[in-house]
Amino acid sequence: MNALGKLRVTLAVIGIIYILIPLIVVIPASFTSANFPSFPAEGFSLQWYTKILERPEFMDAFFNSVQFAFLAAFFSVLFGTLGAIGIAKYEIPGKAYITSILTAPLSVPQLVLGIALLVYFTPLLLSGTSTGFLIAHIIICIPYVIRLVLTGLSGFDYNLERAAAILGANPLIVFWRITLPLIRPAIISGGLFAFLTSFDNVTVSLFMISPEMRTLPIEIFSTMQDAYNPIVASVSTVVIFISVILIIIIEKLQGVGNVFGGSNHTSG
Repeated sequence: MNALGKLRVTLAVIGIIYILIPLIVVIPASFTSANFPSFPAEGFSLQWYTKILERPEFMDAFFNSVQFAFLAAFFSVLFGTLGAIGIAKYEIPGKAYITSILTAPLSVPQLVLGIALLVYFTPLLLSGTSTGFLIAHIIICIPYVIRLVLTGLSGFDYNLERAAAILGANPLIVFWRITLPLIRPAIISGGLFAFLTSFDNVTVSLFMISPEMRTLPIEIFSTMQDAYNPIVASVSTVVIFISVILIIIIEKLQGVGNVFGGSNHTSG
């Protein structure tokens, strides 16, 4: 390995360590037996995990997050899958521009997107409502579904659909029996990534919430504004654990890199 290669490896290792530092601090701190945050943790205790169940604001926020994430994932999969199939199969005028617009939230900073949604939703009386919150989350989730389903369709053999049609299957049967089973891993991966994106979102959610409507990331953020204590570390560790599990599932099904990597889309 030459000097340039060693430098790249060194920079990559430094970058990975820098990214992992919060996890290295937060996770051990959640198991402390002390009544205050400490690193390294003083002793070992699960008391801060049991206290999560005693804090209704965290439990309510958790169920709110799950509810909104599930709905956002459902509608993102519904619209994103149909959109991806339309883009991949049909010669639509301005297809490249449509794809760029639909996947734009992947590249637009979340802060800019949150402000834009707030400005747009306020005159429509959607700001601070459950409907507005859900629409905002669908907007930021759909691009992941579209990207993954397009990736799944990039190697799709459309001769299978044609053969089924020749044998007398109507378009609905062709989709249900041929297309859907072949792209199911991509759809499931897109749904999981959409769920994770909604469940973990803070930046856009800050512009959309109301005092009566809280999600778990927002509750963690608000609690840290008042006073940081080990229960915040324990709740954060739970969120990290859920995120890691979903990421592992996505990697097994489709590959996380396919969410951000380009792909060649086959046209039918």
